[in-house]
Amino acid sequence: MSWKPSAASADRLRAKLDDEFETVAKPEGLRRTSDARRTSAENSLRHAESAMPGGDAADATPPQWQRSSEQRAAGGRAKKGGRSDSLADGAPDAAGKAKTPPKGPSLKMRAVGYLSRREHAREELARKLAPHAEDPAEVDAVLDALEKEGWLSTERFAQSLVHRRASRQGAARIVQELRQHGVDDIQVAELREQLRATEYDRALEVWKKRFDAKPADRAAYAKQARFLASRGFAHDVIRRILGDGDSGDE
Repeated sequence: MSWKPSAASADRLRAKLDDEFETVAKPEGLRRTSDARRTSAENSLRHAESAMPGGDAADATPPQWQRSSEQRAAGGRAKKGGRSDSLADGAPDAAGKAKTPPKGPSLKMRAVGYLSRREHAREELARKLAPHAEDPAEVDAVLDALEKEGWLSTERFAQSLVHRRASRQGAARIVQELRQHGVDDIQVAELREQLRATEYDRALEVWKKRFDAKPADRAAYAKQARFLASRGFAHDVIRRILGDGDSGDE
């Protein structure tokens, strides 16, 4: 009597065999599937690169995600170097622009600005304009034009200086300043005579503002005399104001 498996036993045996087959066959199948997908992707990539204009696939630049870390780093250094080079190339131009001085007012405008504040002698104004001129001839031309137009007058400057100084200084000091500014000797001599004519009155006013009484002794006399002399007043005028200096304590 032979044994025949029942239907249930046959189903269980079939299921067990299926499980064993899947356990053995599945990894190999997955590997085949993965290899097939990679091969397909590589074929697609080669096909796309060969279709690019300008050359073969070997000459084409790989996409950013496919580059190595060394390639990406080299590209970054190249970009950085390019920016530095471009800045370096532009540096001389920028430096050249910075060195170019801004255009200022003309010599004549500068001169008129000085003269609008107060009178100037020709030599004094020439000294002020000289640093702003490339050629001394330009300064002379401007001064000639200003004198012709009535802006500049050394004679008028001399009169203005005497008017400003006369109430505080003597003739000797004022004459010295006039000569320093290049005033003509003839005009200086005329102004000296005018100042000498009013020297005593002007010195007396200066003395009264500083001292309230004549010196009581020689020390006080010497102090007051030095003060008036430092202001440029003549010695004969000082003696008339302070006396001969013989009176007082011995």
